[in-house]
Amino acid sequence: MKIHPTNYTNTFIEVAEDCPAAKGEVPPMKGNAETVAGIQHDMISKNPYKYTSDDILFRVYAKRNDLTESELEEARKQFFSKGQPCLRASPLTKRYGWGIHCDQNGKVAMYGNETDEYNRFINDKEIKTIKAMKSAK
Repeated sequence: MKIHPTNYTNTFIEVAEDCPAAKGEVPPMKGNAETVAGIQHDMISKNPYKYTSDDILFRVYAKRNDLTESELEEARKQFFSKGQPCLRASPLTKRYGWGIHCDQNGKVAMYGNETDEYNRFINDKEIKTIKAMKSAK
C-alpha cells in the first residue's frame, strides 16, 4: 500500500493571502464540540516541534472518529493510503492567522502573523516559504 505523507521539512507556511486575521487567533469552540482548527491549535501550541503534519492530521481524524488505541495503527495506514490535504489547507493558516514552521525533521510549530518570529521566517533565505491556500478563488 502506497503512503502519501503531508510532511514538509525546512519550510514555513505563510498565512493565506485572504486570511482575515491580523494576528494569530485562538479558534473558538462550536458549542461543546472541538473544531479541526481547535484540535490542531491545541496540539501545536502546547507541543511545539513535537509532532509532524501527519501526526496532527491523523490525530484530528482519530479524535473526530472516536478511534480506540487498538484501531490507530491500521487506521493510520488507511488514512494515508489516500492523499490528504496538508497544513497549507489548515484553518489555522487560512483563517486564524498562524504561520507554520516545519523544521529539518518535519516537526511543526506555529507563529502568529504579527510576531517577529513570523517575519524572521518569511525573510529567511535558508528555508522554503509557501503560502497557505486561499479560502476563495
